[in-house]
Amino acid sequence: MRRIFLFYIILILPVRILTGSEPDTTIYTDKVFSDKIKTVQLYKEGWNLSFPVMKLSSDDKLSLHFDLLDNQAETFYYSFIHCDKDWKKSDIFPNDYLEGFYENPIDDYNPSFNTTVDYFHYRISFPNDRVKFTISGNYIISIYPYNEPEKPVLTMRFIVSEDAVNVKIDMHRPQLTSGDNARQQVDFTVAMNGINAPDPYRDIYSFVLQNGRWNNAKRNLKPEYFSSNELKYSSLSQNNIFMGGNEFRYFDIKSIRYVSEYISRIDFLSPFYNVFLKPSENREFKPYFYWKDFNGKYYIASQEGKDPDTDADYLNVFFSLPSASALTGGQMYISGNLNNWLFNRINLMKYNPEKSQYECTMLLKQGWYNYEYVFLRDGDNEGVASKFEGSHYETENDYMVIVYFRNPRGRYDRIIGTATANSLNHLSY
Repeated sequence: MRRIFLFYIILILPVRILTGSEPDTTIYTDKVFSDKIKTVQLYKEGWNLSFPVMKLSSDDKLSLHFDLLDNQAETFYYSFIHCDKDWKKSDIFPNDYLEGFYENPIDDYNPSFNTTVDYFHYRISFPNDRVKFTISGNYIISIYPYNEPEKPVLTMRFIVSEDAVNVKIDMHRPQLTSGDNARQQVDFTVAMNGINAPDPYRDIYSFVLQNGRWNNAKRNLKPEYFSSNELKYSSLSQNNIFMGGNEFRYFDIKSIRYVSEYISRIDFLSPFYNVFLKPSENREFKPYFYWKDFNGKYYIASQEGKDPDTDADYLNVFFSLPSASALTGGQMYISGNLNNWLFNRINLMKYNPEKSQYECTMLLKQGWYNYEYVFLRDGDNEGVASKFEGSHYETENDYMVIVYFRNPRGRYDRIIGTATANSLNHLSY
């Protein structure tokens, strides 16, 4: 088996390695390349609202789900790419980070049942009998048609951690700026637990993610203190501060038979069901009000079906955001995990001067959705959610800390620990 695997790897190695050319500097991300691919979700098996993080050499498994909107199934394959801390391809070979086969078919897929939109639902659980991971780090799963790995239909990020260090997280209002009621600061301590890092200021890199987003992550943070085998990232830094934002807006489209909260009406105009949300209010200057949300995620469900993977239908959802005029210097988007936190034509809002509102229509699978409105300034990648939404230090958010270690003699970035915390339970005032 080992000899066959090595021979297979040699056959599929990219031309750049065989020719000795420069390494691939592509930055890999969560991206859907085909309009036929919808509702992409990657999470820890058994908890579909979890972050895609697994522990190395454990029983942890991740599940990838997606739909192909078509009445004919396609043969898809998947492979894994190891990346450095900045999501560029690592300069190591597949047999350095995988045990098993580099390329594998997706053989678990089923057609939709009794839906107005025909689709096939695909799912993968990994690691599995065909492939396992041998080292920690950032990973990409790439899905592509048979024999066309250079033409992926989607790529998704996930993390494999060694859990070799302990991370303790604390959150509070920024202390170096008085009266800051809009932001949250994330302090944390890393207990190294015997990890030999002679120069942690050079070899240790920490990232902080808010609600699983990468486009506003705080990257390559350095500790303020290193003592007693602990790294401390404290309130003296301004690099670990996030806008608190607001609780996410939400709507429920589990059923097409009744109109739930925030929905104006549901019409059937062949061949689609059309859901019209009530016009959204401007929350920019309103006081903070807490309600429980999914922190930007969504949950697929169908009240009239038994298996939401294949029984849930696709509906056109109409969003409207009143605004006296169109904003200049950027674009408005509907943001959340419903579009993998991306900003593109799918969730771009257009201004309707006749109705004095921004509008957008998205084709979404039945379920329960979180979202917010984001103004993306020209040339920016992160976006500003405080416009129309407001921002409050009390807002409930999930934070994840990722600790990378690059041994000066090593060839890749290890992930030696992760931790998650919720501001509702850890925020100090």
